[in-house]
Amino acid sequence: MPGIDACLHEIMALPGARGAAIVDWTSGLALGTAGESPNGDHETTATETAELARAAAEYPAFARDAERARPPAEPTAGEAKGPPVEDLIVTTRTGYHVLRFVETTFDSSVFLHLWLDRDTGNLALARLRLQQLAERLVLA
Repeated sequence: MPGIDACLHEIMALPGARGAAIVDWTSGLALGTAGESPNGDHETTATETAELARAAAEYPAFARDAERARPPAEPTAGEAKGPPVEDLIVTTRTGYHVLRFVETTFDSSVFLHLWLDRDTGNLALARLRLQQLAERLVLA
């Protein structure tokens, strides 16, 4: 099970990866970063992507179907708590930003952010790999 540094290392090994971060979407703080930042400052990027993640996780427009499908009872002991959104993909002219929420047994507010080059990256592969890493990530 990878920790933050190992997780970032694995993300950066993806074809076309330009930058990566693990961000707390409640505070907007980067827990770890690797590679480049789209605007040259990892902390500013973390704050900006956290706003997007927070909106997707909290606004009923994105979570309504998931809330309707889930019974109103509290989750069971082994069930993961987390936002009903799995990931977000923002497409720009030169790249993709993939935000993958990390679900944990505690009230998680963490996501993985990958900045992927549009010409050399593989969006489908990156999305699957981020899913696998999010499931294995150990936050200590």
